[in-house]
Amino acid sequence: ARNALLIAVGLVVVYLFVRGISRSDYPSPDSANERRADGAVIADTGVAKKLGQGDDRRRDPVANNPPANPVAPSRQAALVVSSDHDEFVEAPPADSADGGDALQLVDWHDHKAIAKEKQRKGPGEQGLAYNLPADQDKAEVDRLYRANGYNGYLSDRLSLYRSIKDLRHPQCLTQKYRRKLPTAAIVIPFHNEHFSTLLRTVVSCRHRAPRELLKEIILVDDNSSKPELKTPLDDYLKAHFDNVFVVRAKRREGLIRARLLGAERVTADTFIVLDSHCECGINWLPPLLDPIAENWRTAVCPFVDIIDFDNYEIRPQDEGARGSWDWQFFYKRLPLLPEDRLHPARPFASPVMAGGLFAISTKFFRELGGYDPGLDIWGGEQYELSFKIWQCHGRMLDAPCSRVAHIYRKFAPFPNPGIGDFLGRNFKRVAEVWMDEYKEYLYKRKQPYYSNVQTGNITAQKEIRRQLKCKSFRWFMEKVAFDQPKHFPLVEPAPAASGEVKNVGNGLCLDTKFRGEHAKIEVDKCLGDGGQGEQRLVLTYRKDIRPDKKDVCFDVPNNADRAPVILFGCHGFQGNQWWKLIVNTGQLKHPVTDKCLDSDKANREVFVSYCDPAKDTQRWKWQFVNATLANGDAALPDGELRMN
Repeated sequence: ARNALLIAVGLVVVYLFVRGISRSDYPSPDSANERRADGAVIADTGVAKKLGQGDDRRRDPVANNPPANPVAPSRQAALVVSSDHDEFVEAPPADSADGGDALQLVDWHDHKAIAKEKQRKGPGEQGLAYNLPADQDKAEVDRLYRANGYNGYLSDRLSLYRSIKDLRHPQCLTQKYRRKLPTAAIVIPFHNEHFSTLLRTVVSCRHRAPRELLKEIILVDDNSSKPELKTPLDDYLKAHFDNVFVVRAKRREGLIRARLLGAERVTADTFIVLDSHCECGINWLPPLLDPIAENWRTAVCPFVDIIDFDNYEIRPQDEGARGSWDWQFFYKRLPLLPEDRLHPARPFASPVMAGGLFAISTKFFRELGGYDPGLDIWGGEQYELSFKIWQCHGRMLDAPCSRVAHIYRKFAPFPNPGIGDFLGRNFKRVAEVWMDEYKEYLYKRKQPYYSNVQTGNITAQKEIRRQLKCKSFRWFMEKVAFDQPKHFPLVEPAPAASGEVKNVGNGLCLDTKFRGEHAKIEVDKCLGDGGQGEQRLVLTYRKDIRPDKKDVCFDVPNNADRAPVILFGCHGFQGNQWWKLIVNTGQLKHPVTDKCLDSDKANREVFVSYCDPAKDTQRWKWQFVNATLANGDAALPDGELRMN
């Protein structure tokens, strides 16, 4: 009898165990309302609410009249909110009676809402550019530009939920995803973000996401000083949302620790990190969650489109590439693998993320220890998390069918907090913990710089790596970033030419003036060794021209005669940044436009014009030239893309 009892108990235990592991950790859409009715109180915020309790109406800003613009109540314009979309996306009915099947695939698109969006017209609708009328208050336009690094005045005149074009590959329209997907939170850190741009991020991402999947949106105020981001923001969110709340840092923490503050408060199965100046695309959320439902040790990044900082046009950045870095730790990209090009709607593996926008399982993020809390402000966190994900038994994917548009500011409108060289310290912390012997290739590019950088205590981070039995960086380089050395060699090849570049015709030198992206190149009086490096240029093995040890390159943005030459972020794919030195004439030819670098002494302009070897203003004398390398084959390495 005793043996029979033990056998019976054992069978019950086995049954319960099998039943337990056969059930997904993630709720089905049908159970989402039960999860939201758990009465959990969100604390530490002026807009704390009990999720799921009270009025069950779908409260949202596009279904209610918005308050007057709290940014500037004296202005006539209010924050414009469309009123033709008053429902959330709902999961469609199950195709079979077995709605609990975790592998059942459904179409998560809200086709009715998509059709409505296509009919909308108005300023900025369909993601089109909107140019302000000439009679606008120029002083106010300029003030908001200086405060934000983008056109905040125009932002106030666009709908918070404007229609956008579908920039996805056509195959995304027919993609189906699991019916049973994990719940999601969105974490959005902000510091002095423009009010309407911040709200547009919240509204667009919330309303293009299925209601049963999006459990909460957590805004993290990183000690903003703008008054409209305090009580007016709280009041607006309280009036229009029941699952959006603010966590406020008591001091300026910087981007990395602000994200950690938000991640600590996540109650959903997954969370998505976004910047505070984004707009989410059509059906953006399910493609991020589906790979995590398949394997919870997964991070997924959306494709990032561009919101123009001046006219708010939304345009695609490209159709995909794999994240990477060079050995100065500038973020770079690797070409897609041939098999990934065959499936343009399928997620593909990527060695590192760009950093600003990604989804991850809450459980996995916490298992990894989150970000290294010793990283200051920003910079290096994308490498730390990416290496950690791959080396500690996870994977990282890019999802082409999830697209989020992002404003790349024209300039940084406020200084970063922090003491000393936080960026170098961050990079060295990442290298010391995760990169093993490969860290030396990083250090050699900037010696003796890294020898003098102090990492602080990294014992806890090394212990996480030990406890999780994480793999070596050599494994990462051989299995994940296997083509990295081909595109970004461990040891920098010698340049074809370098130093000061003097024009034969006018005696002036090319001068970058240490300006950043979009700045025009000029000619100016040659400084020789007396300058600070603004005239020291390098014609690299990649056939681009850049200021020494900088990551901006000479770029020709169009094919017009006398098209200006500007500085633009080096992408390493030649195209608009491809230059060929013709040694016997001294000309610098731009093969894509079939023109040559030229200059005008009177106005100091640098531009491209039709090549003429007899024209002295097209002849340039470099301080150092390696004729063998300069005359070498300028073809791209196998598999690289030209981005014209």
